[in-house]
Amino acid sequence: MNVHKGLILDETKKFHLDVQDDGPFVPGTTEIWPAGAVLDEADRLAIVEAALEMRIAAGPSSRKFESRFARKLGLRKAHLTNSGSSANLLAMTAFTSHTLEDRRLRPGDEVITVAAGFPTTVNPIIQNGLVPVFVDVELGTYNTTAARVAAAIGPRTRAIMIAHALGNPFEVAEIAQLAEDHDLFLIEDNCDAVGSTYDGKLTGTFGDIATVSFYPAHHLTMGEGGCVLTSNLALARIMESLRDWGRDCWCEPGETNKCLKRFKYQMGTLPEGYDHKYIFSHVGYNLKATDIQAALGLTQLDKLDAFCDARRHNWRRLREGLEGVPHLLLPEATPRSDPSWFGFALTVDPDAPFKRAELVDFLEDRKIGTRRLFAGNLTRHPAYVDTPHRVVGDLTNSDIVTEQTFWVGVYPALDDEKLDYVVSSVKEFVGART
Repeated sequence: MNVHKGLILDETKKFHLDVQDDGPFVPGTTEIWPAGAVLDEADRLAIVEAALEMRIAAGPSSRKFESRFARKLGLRKAHLTNSGSSANLLAMTAFTSHTLEDRRLRPGDEVITVAAGFPTTVNPIIQNGLVPVFVDVELGTYNTTAARVAAAIGPRTRAIMIAHALGNPFEVAEIAQLAEDHDLFLIEDNCDAVGSTYDGKLTGTFGDIATVSFYPAHHLTMGEGGCVLTSNLALARIMESLRDWGRDCWCEPGETNKCLKRFKYQMGTLPEGYDHKYIFSHVGYNLKATDIQAALGLTQLDKLDAFCDARRHNWRRLREGLEGVPHLLLPEATPRSDPSWFGFALTVDPDAPFKRAELVDFLEDRKIGTRRLFAGNLTRHPAYVDTPHRVVGDLTNSDIVTEQTFWVGVYPALDDEKLDYVVSSVKEFVGART
């Protein structure tokens, strides 16, 4: 190691120790965030070392992370992106590729999704000229069911794209079987659920494509970033092309003539021998991540199992502490699942002697951070009111989520002292009004 680099890394370790003391927890003063990144010395060193190496674009750390992350989830291919939103865009757009021939999705085709969720699961459907078909969710699990999805399948249905809500798996085995039976594509938005299992199998491994986010709120972080994963090599190749400007060449940046026939292609109406590095087979984007992000991802990945264990412990601590509190619907794991929880959802009974907003204000005044269950009913937002869509059944529960549901954090930085303060605060508020 270069002597100057070694000195800088040694000083980085000292700096990390200097900034670690957050002081004691002071109830009502110390912020209890609903989500956030958990970063240690190894993470800081990884970022600094990558910066010193000037790895400012995608490179060896990116490829190493993709290989390790795919292996961790038991899938064949992973491609890093600059966000989870971009991962969802790539996943949905892949099914419109001309290389899929008769199976490709075309404008006007329908994609079944959930009304109560985050916009980035739905936006790629609309951005590709497809029609979202919205179904309702169950209160408690905050997921839809296979029965609701089955009822939504129509003559133009071609795909299903659903997120595992707050880390809690939907009935993914049954919905994957529906997709197979009806020749539909299935995308698992696994952004909130890395490490969750259904029937003992990791979420993200049931569908054709899985997506992940590495935003700081999620199970692993790269600051920003995301990933698309699949075991279907044809889909992996399509997503790689779409992510990398739409080019047909598969050489990594800085590589040349990996196929050994760079100047021997004839595609489209281009002249024979046109440089393969500049032949474009898809209308694509540049959605790559950087090696500095990937370096952080590699050290984060080493801690994934511990992070998931902490999330499960924290969720159970809140669940046991709030058991029996009146007027609150507590969350439940989907049967046959073991969630790696993203958050702890609470729904205030519409007939409660207090309003959801009053409880939220009480908690926020005590520095206990809360979040809504994302967009609630997406069909009620101005962005989607005039967007072509179809609704199957009613969206009663999605409306209840919009009006009555919020969540608090379970991320690994929260310890029992903070969680118990959340519990005592909720009990104090409800007890004073019951």
